[in-house]
Amino acid sequence: MKQRILLGRGALLVLALLFIGITVLSTWLLRGWRLDLTENQLYTVAPGTRNILGELPEPVNLYFYWSEKTASEYPSLKAYGTRVREFLQELATRSKGKLRLAVIDPEPFSEDEDRAAERGVRGVPIGANGETFYFGLAGTNATDGHEAIAFFDPAKEEFLEYDVAKLVYQLGRAKKPVIGWLSSLPMSGGFDPASGQPREPWYVLAQAEQLYTVRELTPALTKIEPDVDVLVLVHPKSLPEAAQQAIDQFALRGGRLLVFVDPLAEQDPGAGNPETPFAAMGLDRSSQLATLFAAWGVDFKPREVVGDLSYGMSVSMRAGDPPMRHIAILGLDATSLDTKDVVTSGLGNINVATIGHLAPFKGATTTFTPLLQSSKLAGILPVERFAMLMDPATLQDGFKPTGERYALAARVTGNVKSAFPNGPGPLKASAKPLNLIVFADTDLLADYLWLRDAPASFFGPRAKQAWAHNGDLVWNALDNLAGGSDLISVRGRASFSRPFDRVDALRRDAEGRLRAKEQELEQQLTATEGKLSALQSQRADQSGVILTPEQEKEIERFEAEKLRIRKELREVRLGLDQDIRRLGNELKVVNIVVVPAIFALIALAIAAWRRKRQAAILLVQRTGRP
Repeated sequence: MKQRILLGRGALLVLALLFIGITVLSTWLLRGWRLDLTENQLYTVAPGTRNILGELPEPVNLYFYWSEKTASEYPSLKAYGTRVREFLQELATRSKGKLRLAVIDPEPFSEDEDRAAERGVRGVPIGANGETFYFGLAGTNATDGHEAIAFFDPAKEEFLEYDVAKLVYQLGRAKKPVIGWLSSLPMSGGFDPASGQPREPWYVLAQAEQLYTVRELTPALTKIEPDVDVLVLVHPKSLPEAAQQAIDQFALRGGRLLVFVDPLAEQDPGAGNPETPFAAMGLDRSSQLATLFAAWGVDFKPREVVGDLSYGMSVSMRAGDPPMRHIAILGLDATSLDTKDVVTSGLGNINVATIGHLAPFKGATTTFTPLLQSSKLAGILPVERFAMLMDPATLQDGFKPTGERYALAARVTGNVKSAFPNGPGPLKASAKPLNLIVFADTDLLADYLWLRDAPASFFGPRAKQAWAHNGDLVWNALDNLAGGSDLISVRGRASFSRPFDRVDALRRDAEGRLRAKEQELEQQLTATEGKLSALQSQRADQSGVILTPEQEKEIERFEAEKLRIRKELREVRLGLDQDIRRLGNELKVVNIVVVPAIFALIALAIAAWRRKRQAAILLVQRTGRP
């Protein structure tokens, strides 16, 4: 017996040592391995992000400012903060030492709080006491470069990976991106012969010059230098073939393009010097890029303007005139924007004027994804309708919506062939996939559609104030394209929060079933209260007739009816959540009773089986028979 006990203990010791050895060995062999079992692969890093981490030339320091103690009182914020921290830790693990992460919980009036503000992380007041809450990320590199995400907005949760990857990418760059800018519109300012006054540069271009290295190009170009990261084309018109061939070669080598075309560019000064205003109205103000668009898989009709009854804005055509609805000057809202693309997500309203429409070219090999779309109350207006337009209300004469949502801007990606197969360029097909963002409007860039002068300030000159997000849209597009193919590939991920789909469905069903009954009871209550008020007013009127006993009984009846309707209305409103409460109770029963009971039964079954097995072994040992 003692020998068996010693053998058993020895076997347990060997098993324990073997388990420890396997654990240590697996930790060393499987170091860096991750198994993401979440539904939407929330913790799986995108290939573009892995490439950005792998190509970092030098270490980057990340400082995650996170008021964890304060967030503990807000479950949703705490859950999202934990998600952000774990994601940053995952990036640091995969970077092989290139990302150095520090998690900091700034105490009030501490050096950490001062350092957070210096690095661009902003604290926001939260709670009844206005306690400062920090939830942002700052980064630095070895050359004193710094970037920051001032605050992780839970509403932009789907773009968490993109925002962080963008910050790391920017810190890993040695210089600002180079933007080649080719425009046939007077965006750079200069002298305005019509007013005789100097003309300011368009704000969108002025801001781009602060964010990037902008290199202005002319239609006489024959080559686009290799250091140009993004090429911007604004209202390309009558471009020489040599310039189009240079653009073609830029696209084929994987250059990124941001293109603005227009069927009727309001800011186009026109060709030559027309002698009369009527002659000026007849000038062709459309963009022409048909040859390149055909190669890139984009169909744009330069003689068609989109009118929209839903998004048409009220404007005054002349000073002193009352505002009138203009179905070709559109105020697009969030429902017309692609919320899954980083360029358009989070923006509120975009204003456009006499915008065209885009579609995939027949037989295109590229992927066409709309970024801006009209409503279903849109239709097509010929450019000729705007030649001598005095009254915008006349645009609705004979206008018939088609029920189609027209693409007003799009992202186009994929491999393409040269638009000039017999041209002098060496590339005849894509060396790298095309990355193109195209808008069917140039007027959205003009200041008047999205900026107004702010009130004069004692401390400085009059500033600009945005009343639409046109500028943010352009800068988002530039920022996205300048980030390279790796950053462009990091799109929005699925949301971390998990909505109660079944609860929402139950609520919608209950509202559908009980809403009609609720409205009926409310009408009965209103009618009863009206009759009751009329009878009560007779009682209060000293000059009126004294109420008869029958009228007194009628008042009592109405009072009782009023109480009954109110009680029934309360029951109906409580009934809206009845199914949800029932579901909650069922889940409580399952979680508190059923699941533990199942595990208890399984445990009892295993215990009974083990006792039976041990009894059989003892019987064999005693009798020597199985």
